[in-house]
Amino acid sequence: MAVGKEEAEIVKPRTDTREYRRIVLRNSLQVLLIADPDTDKCAASMSVSVGSFSDPPGLQGLAHFLEHMLFYASEKYPLEDSYSKYITEHGGCTNAFTSSEHTNFYFDVNTDGFEEALDRFAQFFIKPLMSADATTREIKAVDSENQKNLLSDAWRMNQLQKHLTMEGHPYHNFSTGNWDTLEVRPKAKGLDTRHELIKFYEENYSANLMHLVIYAKEKLDKIQNMVEDKFQDIRNTDRSCFHCPGQPCTSEHLQILVRTVPIKQGHKLRIVWPVTPEIRHYKEGPCRYLGHLIGHEGEGSLFYVLKTLGWATGLSAGEAEWTLEFSFFKVVIDLTDAGHEHMQDIIGLLFKYIDLLKQSGICKWIFDELSAVCETKFHYQDKIRPIDYAVNVASNMQIYPPKDWLVGSSLPSMFSQGSIQMVLEELSIDKIRIFWESKKFEGHTDKVEPWYGTAYSIEKITSSMIQEWMLCAPNENLHLPAPNVFIPTDLSLKSAQENVKFPVLLRKSSYSRLWYKPDTMFSTPKAYVKIDFNCPHAGNSPEAEVLTDIFTRLLMDCLNEYAYYAQVAGLYYGISHTDCGFQVTLVGYNHKLRILLESVVEKIATFKVKPDRFSVIKEMVTKEYQNYKFQSPYQQAMYYCSLILQDHAWPWMEELGVLPHLEAEDLAKFVPMMLSRAFLECYIAGNIETSEAESMIQCIEDVFFSGPDPICQALFPSQHVTNRIVKLERGMSYFYPAEGLNPNDENSALVHYIQVHRDDFVLNVKLQLFALIAKQPAFHQLRSVEQLGYITVLMQRNDSGIRGVQFIIQSTVKGPGNIDLRVEAFLKMFESKLYEMTNEEFKSNVNALIDMKLEKHKNLREECRFYWGEISDGTLKFDRRESEVAALRQLTQQELIDFFNECIKVGAPQRKTLSIGVYGNLHSSEYTAEKSEPVQPYSMKIDDIFSFRRSQSLYGSFRGVSDHSKL
Repeated sequence: MAVGKEEAEIVKPRTDTREYRRIVLRNSLQVLLIADPDTDKCAASMSVSVGSFSDPPGLQGLAHFLEHMLFYASEKYPLEDSYSKYITEHGGCTNAFTSSEHTNFYFDVNTDGFEEALDRFAQFFIKPLMSADATTREIKAVDSENQKNLLSDAWRMNQLQKHLTMEGHPYHNFSTGNWDTLEVRPKAKGLDTRHELIKFYEENYSANLMHLVIYAKEKLDKIQNMVEDKFQDIRNTDRSCFHCPGQPCTSEHLQILVRTVPIKQGHKLRIVWPVTPEIRHYKEGPCRYLGHLIGHEGEGSLFYVLKTLGWATGLSAGEAEWTLEFSFFKVVIDLTDAGHEHMQDIIGLLFKYIDLLKQSGICKWIFDELSAVCETKFHYQDKIRPIDYAVNVASNMQIYPPKDWLVGSSLPSMFSQGSIQMVLEELSIDKIRIFWESKKFEGHTDKVEPWYGTAYSIEKITSSMIQEWMLCAPNENLHLPAPNVFIPTDLSLKSAQENVKFPVLLRKSSYSRLWYKPDTMFSTPKAYVKIDFNCPHAGNSPEAEVLTDIFTRLLMDCLNEYAYYAQVAGLYYGISHTDCGFQVTLVGYNHKLRILLESVVEKIATFKVKPDRFSVIKEMVTKEYQNYKFQSPYQQAMYYCSLILQDHAWPWMEELGVLPHLEAEDLAKFVPMMLSRAFLECYIAGNIETSEAESMIQCIEDVFFSGPDPICQALFPSQHVTNRIVKLERGMSYFYPAEGLNPNDENSALVHYIQVHRDDFVLNVKLQLFALIAKQPAFHQLRSVEQLGYITVLMQRNDSGIRGVQFIIQSTVKGPGNIDLRVEAFLKMFESKLYEMTNEEFKSNVNALIDMKLEKHKNLREECRFYWGEISDGTLKFDRRESEVAALRQLTQQELIDFFNECIKVGAPQRKTLSIGVYGNLHSSEYTAEKSEPVQPYSMKIDDIFSFRRSQSLYGSFRGVSDHSKL
């Protein structure tokens, strides 16, 4: 039983109706119980105060490896992988992560499966089994996980920053682990990794170092009884919590300029200072205050000045990695080519801005404004998935006192000039670490980071050098931000029509169609607006697609210093290009949403190309296209799959090819032509009344379609856009082999896609049920047993209403041809499992899928994403979930088996497969052999994607088929 319980002291949002109770079990395990009678999913998260900083010497990655191993089996549930299988079959998911000082294990599941899932989960921490066979196999999984990170700039730069610290400090170490650290080196020292693993578990995993969050549907007393029953047997060895030995940087690691070579194109500056951890002053929020100002993007800000000079395309600032003992404040700046040539001026301007903050003094009005924004955000926060909520709160429990477990650091409420001034003084010239990334440093470095092979060089810099840079930096008008006019003051709720369950077609004309749904679920003062400009001229060539992309980015660029204030205040917007035009999205507090919408619309209507900004955006887009070749092989395979299937997709290589020849004048000519014919598909939802929604769209129509010389005209009936997908032939297997675009990447990848049908409720549920039942067995066989690779996924695929299923596997162990054989071998093995399934197991899976479908949307964004998907695809089946549940209730086991035999089974006459193989450098010889191998019967090798696409039948489009001509 619990030795204590508290219910009153936890600070929670005003709108939160959930009940909370803190209990401490006899074994000192601290638990937070959350009762939510409205939830459709239950969840749990266990945070253990042991992380990679606790790795024993010579066994780097052991804490992370242990996290992997606890999933396998336990004394009570000895069948390998039975925990993950149970979770998946009951509509849930499960995962874990290892950070420097904590390891977090978590899962969610449908409510009816929670008690047994919790019992299985508890065994991780009571009596796990770590068999010798599983240990060897899972070291390979950790190694594969590390392999996928080796060419990731984020991982490489993070490790380089760690590498350039004190060798004896745990921050310096390599935390992921690989075959070398967990197998080769221990063996060479006579160590048995499994023995060390068990020893590490027994020494560190103690109940007094654990914090558990339980999120459930039942009343608190019932949840408490369940927790006491299942978790009281976790051993408590009164282990003391790991304490980090102070700052990892000595004077040797400060005042350094590190030049380093990234994998991808682009230049970056990372300016880092060791500072006092904000956690010690979390109510005062010193790093939040300084990050808000240094990272601001409004007029007069550092970013605004750098952007105006054409030197930067992005800037972020704030506290980065932190513990109770040390912390880093980081400013990260994305540079243009011109900015790269002005690194010293940029550092000079940064310190000029820091000087401005010192001279201006710590402003109470800025803190109060920030505090008000944070308070509104906390009290009107969206409900999120229980699993995410549980993880967030469990992570907070180890750091904050119980009353702040939900709040964390999110509510700075005490203005303290002293604590802000203290951190501001720490952003000094003599404590700086500068990491400067660019491909231009290739061949000009003399050192290599050992774990990722990152090339770098170090130069010591002095205070006088930086002072010189400040003197030479241009004299720009840096100043503090203005008061924020976008902070909402009206948070009242509009009266909604309670009977509106689905979006309704509120208004239609030859220019637009407005779908509308008031908020009847979430009771928050927020709204969602989507305006999708369908412009036939926007996607009719690679040039048009690239120009549309640049147009949307220039709009965002032009609006940024104004609209940034809205984002700070919780009102977000985006303008992005689509395959047939562009769309404007606004989401957030509804009070001032219309002001922002009208500003965006006006900018579109009065768009003028600024040649200097065009050059900057063109450079940025060019680098993004050039960096496609550094995508992971599995991402490349998925790209090829989409390119083959989607009738109107342009290849990025062609888009990159046209970029050098495009100039500002081309865009100036293109935009009026693109806008000359348009249809607006609109969706407005949330805390907005019908009259407001109609008025918004009428206003937009007036701007674009009215007057003697309108910007836009209605589409001709023949111009309405469609989404058409290639219809693969029945009984055929298609294979597209491609060399990996990055010659240094050892990973190969396979996407094995089985195309099934055009959107149909009955066929949908058969496919979904197959995917649910096969998902975990596929993962277990192909990853856990065969160890093909860390990335091993079986998932559904939906291309504009054309449904199928795909296996995605990335591997260094086997080439794509061999992986394809393993996928087919799995399907043959799975066939017998399907036949052997009992009626009870079948019903259990059907019920799990029904529960997943009936799961309510958590917040407005989630609801809008679902309904907008229906509008965008053109399927308009707003009652999809209810209709599919009805189809599921009628489904028999024999019908599922018949579906498998017709559409999925290897060799089935109806089966249509497309396999995409991307060959990494370890399997390049297999690629050469594959190209010359004779084609088997009923199979076809795709040599040219576009010839293939032109030769195939297409499915009918859902989009563009309603009779717009009569609107």
